[in-house]
Amino acid sequence: MRIRTKSLATAILAVFAASSALFAQSGASSSGKPQNHVSVMNAREIVELSVAATERSWQVRDHYTYMERDDDRRLDSRGLVKSENSAVSKMTLVNGARFEQIVEHNGHPPSPEELQRSEGDLNKLKNETLAERTVRLDQDEANRSFLRDVLGAFDFRLIGEEIVEGRPAYVLQATPHPGYRAHGRYAAMLSKVEGKLWVDKQDFGWIRVDGRVTQAFSMGLFVARVQRDSHLILDEMCVGDGVWVPKRVEVRASLRILFLKGLYIDRIITYSDYQRPAEGTYSSVE
Repeated sequence: MRIRTKSLATAILAVFAASSALFAQSGASSSGKPQNHVSVMNAREIVELSVAATERSWQVRDHYTYMERDDDRRLDSRGLVKSENSAVSKMTLVNGARFEQIVEHNGHPPSPEELQRSEGDLNKLKNETLAERTVRLDQDEANRSFLRDVLGAFDFRLIGEEIVEGRPAYVLQATPHPGYRAHGRYAAMLSKVEGKLWVDKQDFGWIRVDGRVTQAFSMGLFVARVQRDSHLILDEMCVGDGVWVPKRVEVRASLRILFLKGLYIDRIITYSDYQRPAEGTYSSVE
């Protein structure tokens, strides 16, 4: 059940994170005070540079290993906790692909069943056929295709400058562009979100994103429907050389499964210990 849920939540994150050059959320706050001077750049120029910087970061961070902690709670319609699940994983690289190696589940070492399943997944990835690799790379490309739609999907407005995590940042607000025609796998969802984005003034990385769903939309051949006011906060950090990586993601999402069952997710994912292995060590899993 955890794997299916994680896949669903990851898809939601993809909708938010990939379109983040452009979420706009009212009432969001950040540390620091607005700067008084007026930027000589306009919103469009900032977003174009931000999208280009994000594409570079996505390409480079595929070569990093890191630790991931996933705290996932399910709530009922009254907001009471129905279940809680916590997992710590080490994200490694095998044959150039991302592999999740579970380290801890609900405060305990992984069970024999989880270890066996993980070993099976690892062996499958190590022995990936050319056809399987092609499908995987096509899926990766589809997930990244958001960035090509961002500039046309949103109208942007530069609303100020702030200091966030000690770094000067542009603050951008965006709303869906009327009449936008979607392209790509998830692009139709872009017209259903709005948000606010903090862009680093030095290298145009995304420091923070705060976004919400304004109209419900369907996912997974209409199996799940993400409800209005589902909310995400994404914080990123720079690991050097202008490469920005996720630091913390918080999702509060309301979904309708098969249009019948309601599912309320309160999920926090934290990332740490980013490392770039030496060439030739990408296939090692301890």
